[in-house]
Amino acid sequence: MRLPASCTALALVFTSMIATGAAAQQQPACGGDLSAFLDGVKQEAIAAGVPAEAADRALAGAQIDPKVLSRDRAQGVFKQTFLEFSQRTVSQARLDIGRKKMDQYADVFAKAEQDYGVPPGVITAFWAMETDFGAVQGDFNTRNALVTLAHDCRRPELFRPQLIALIEMVQHGDLDPATNTGAWAGEIGQVQMLPRDIIAYGVDGDGDGHVRLKQSSPDAILTAAKFIQHLGFRRGEPWLQEVTLPETLPWEKSGLGSDMKAGDWFALGVKPRDGDTRFAELQGSLILPQGRMGAAFIAYPNFQIYLEWNKSFIYTTSAAYFGTRLSGAPPYLKGTPEQGLANDDMKALQTKLQSLGHDVGEIDGILGSGTRVAIQKEQQRLGMPADGWATPSLLGAL
Repeated sequence: MRLPASCTALALVFTSMIATGAAAQQQPACGGDLSAFLDGVKQEAIAAGVPAEAADRALAGAQIDPKVLSRDRAQGVFKQTFLEFSQRTVSQARLDIGRKKMDQYADVFAKAEQDYGVPPGVITAFWAMETDFGAVQGDFNTRNALVTLAHDCRRPELFRPQLIALIEMVQHGDLDPATNTGAWAGEIGQVQMLPRDIIAYGVDGDGDGHVRLKQSSPDAILTAAKFIQHLGFRRGEPWLQEVTLPETLPWEKSGLGSDMKAGDWFALGVKPRDGDTRFAELQGSLILPQGRMGAAFIAYPNFQIYLEWNKSFIYTTSAAYFGTRLSGAPPYLKGTPEQGLANDDMKALQTKLQSLGHDVGEIDGILGSGTRVAIQKEQQRLGMPADGWATPSLLGAL
C-alpha cells in the first residue's frame, strides 16, 4: 500500500480547495451526518470546476465501510527481515512472469523509457510487488473507501482531496463509482495509485481515450513511468548495485544519507559484483539490510524514488533489488548475517536506546531508520562494527 508522498502538500491543497467554496466552508471538514458531509464534498467539487451532475453520480449511494475503518485502525507492522521478505516477493515465478510481461508489452515499455527515462525492470518490479501484475487489486469499493476515510476525522486532510479527485475521474468517464474496487485506502489499479496521482500523471496507453489503470496494462505501465519520473528518477542512472565488502570499513558511514560517492567506497575495497564502476562520481550510500555479514548494496540517488513510493526500508530495498533482477542482475549473495532480534527483544533494545537519549520513534519492534541510526551510534561508542544491525550481542552489551 502506498499513501501520498507529501502529507503537507495535500494539506495545503485541501485548505486551498475548502477556501474556494463558500458552501463547502459551511460544512465540517469531517465527521457528523453523512448526508451533510457528502453535500459539503459536492459543493467543494463544484467549486473546483466539476459539474454538479458528475458529483451527484459519483456520490450517489455512498456509504461508510466499517471494514475500511477496521483496516485503518489495525495496520500491520513490518517485521520481516530483508532476506525473508525479498526471498518471498522476488520469487522465480514472479521473475518469469515479469520477463514475459516485458516481452508482451515491449513497445509500451520502450515508449515509457523513451518518454520518461524509466527502465522496464523498474516499472515491472512495482507492478509485481503491488498487485502481482494486476491479479490482486483489492476488493474494497473505492468510492466508499475514500468517503469513509475522508469522513473519519483521523486524516481527512489526506483523503478528502482524493475523494474530490475521484469525482473528477467519474466526470472523465474513467471510473464507475458503484463498481470500481481497489485497496482499502483508495489505491486503484495494477500499480495501486491514488486518484489525485492518476489525475496528475495518468497516461492513456492503449488509445481508448481513458486512463483505466484497473483494466489496461498499457495505461498502468505508462502512468507508473510518468509518476516515477515525477518522483525524481534520473534517466540513464542506476538505482541499486550489489557489492562485496572487505573485512574492515568505516561501518559508521554506511546507511542511507551518506555524503560519500560510490567511488569513495570502491577506493576502500568495496567491489561491484557486476564490475561496473562507471557511476563512481554519483553519491552512493552503502546499505546493509542485515548488517555487514549479509547482502550489501550501493544505493544511488535513484533509490530515493523507492522511498517516495513506500517508506518501508525492507519493501523499498526488495523492490529495487527486484528491478535489478529484471534488468539482468544475478541473485544476491545471502552471506551469513548475524542472528537478529525477535519482536520482544527488539522492543527491549528500542526502550534501552530511548533511555540513552536516542530518538527511535515508537517502540514497535521494527528496525526502522531511526532505530538503525541509534544502533550505529551505540555500536560505535561500544567499539563494535557500526553496521546498524540489531543483534543479541548488542542488546547484551547495552
